[in-house]
Amino acid sequence: MMSNTADSSRPDAPGASAPAPEAFEHAHTPRTTSQLLVGIAVLVIAGLLSWGALHIPSQAGYSGVGPDFLPWLSASVLGLCGIWLCWEALTGGYRHLDAPDGAQHGDWGALTWVCAGLLCSAALITTLGFILSCSLCYVLATQGLRRATGQTQAGSFKTMGKDLVTGLLISAPVFWAFTQFLAINLPGLTETGWL
Repeated sequence: MMSNTADSSRPDAPGASAPAPEAFEHAHTPRTTSQLLVGIAVLVIAGLLSWGALHIPSQAGYSGVGPDFLPWLSASVLGLCGIWLCWEALTGGYRHLDAPDGAQHGDWGALTWVCAGLLCSAALITTLGFILSCSLCYVLATQGLRRATGQTQAGSFKTMGKDLVTGLLISAPVFWAFTQFLAINLPGLTETGWL
């Protein structure tokens, strides 16, 4: 004798309830696997920081903490973040993660401009001084960012001139704060500490 009621134990039976979304929460997808790799990478960096902190002397200074305090604090916080990232990835992926936006591929031309700014600044800081080398870095990096966003005025002399002035207005006060007020030597063009 057949029953008129649907067999609710079969998921494809009519009237059977759909499986709860939580049942699929622990499935590993390429996205959660890459998230787990990010968490593991953060843990590796925390381990490297801890290893480096072991080689710093721990004798307390005038403030009661030794020079190894900040590296240990950084490694500990980074380790906790790595554990949290791994836990999030293993329990279904990052929560409330926005869908990826932007281009499908990186803008290598823009990246080249930004890298050129960093490398030129590092190579020329002892020749041009802090202010001019940082301003050059700012001009080249903003060119890359402007090109990445598709700004049509990116390559114009007017835009580059504005970026140079902005770079000077940012780097000069930083240089003066370090050399004049904090008495920290930064590479300059003159021995005055003003340029």
